[in-house]
Amino acid sequence: MTDRIVLQGVSARGYHGVLPSEKRDGQTFVVDVVMEVDLAPAGASDDLNDTVNYAEVAADVVALIEGESLDLIEALAARIADRVLARPLVEAVEVTVHKPQAPVGHPFTDVQVKVTRERQTPVVIAMGSNIGESLETLHDAVISLYAWVDIVDVSAVVETDPVGGPDQPAYLNAVVTATTHLAPSSLLAGLHEVERAHGRTREVHWGPRTLDLDLVQYGDPVFDTDVRMQTATLTLPHPRAHERAFVLVPWLQADPEAALRVDGEVRRVADLVRDLDTSGVRQGPEVDLLEGPW
Repeated sequence: MTDRIVLQGVSARGYHGVLPSEKRDGQTFVVDVVMEVDLAPAGASDDLNDTVNYAEVAADVVALIEGESLDLIEALAARIADRVLARPLVEAVEVTVHKPQAPVGHPFTDVQVKVTRERQTPVVIAMGSNIGESLETLHDAVISLYAWVDIVDVSAVVETDPVGGPDQPAYLNAVVTATTHLAPSSLLAGLHEVERAHGRTREVHWGPRTLDLDLVQYGDPVFDTDVRMQTATLTLPHPRAHERAFVLVPWLQADPEAALRVDGEVRRVADLVRDLDTSGVRQGPEVDLLEGPW
């Protein structure tokens, strides 16, 4: 990632410090924020929704400076970084807090603390293939995903009847649980790149494919950190995941505590599976997609 938004010199009066006089009288704090953001969508669309509103970021910084009194500017910097990373498009952030009036006791021009934080968000990726050497394709795709995510677990492989579309062979499906520092749009672009590397074309809606990778969920609905969004290219959570046994069955195997937001309500995947017809999902080849043999 090379795209950045830089917000420099946001200042406000705060009451941070270990000395009683600092908490009583306060002083000026100055903050710089450098955000790593994929700016390609904004560059193409000229739409504010495709980038980070730096006026809102500045307002958040001021609110934290003027808010709860902290002893250390290290803590202030960390809280600002966490607040900035809560914005879905920010992949990493560097926050510098300047305390130019710090009671150092010697001549100086500035005291600053710099912290760098990278997003680590849980994600769920559904995989499917029904053309060619599907098992090998799924294995290769899992390995390719390491360029975009840190894999937590990979489900067992299931064989499933096709849903919708033209007549076509049965699928092999699996689910990957992982974490990523990438924003949703960047991760989606990575998934499409992996698909293309394995010969995926998008000619027939719901038609057969060498590889299908779907971003099912980004964040954790249990902690209300899941991203809810709907754009021309990406809807989160996946709008049909809750009714797809070929996604939910392997997902439950990979994460028995999994949850998904459905129509605004957080539902346990185990409960969703119980309410579905799973007759079209069968145990697939007993192969570990990470280990082989191949």
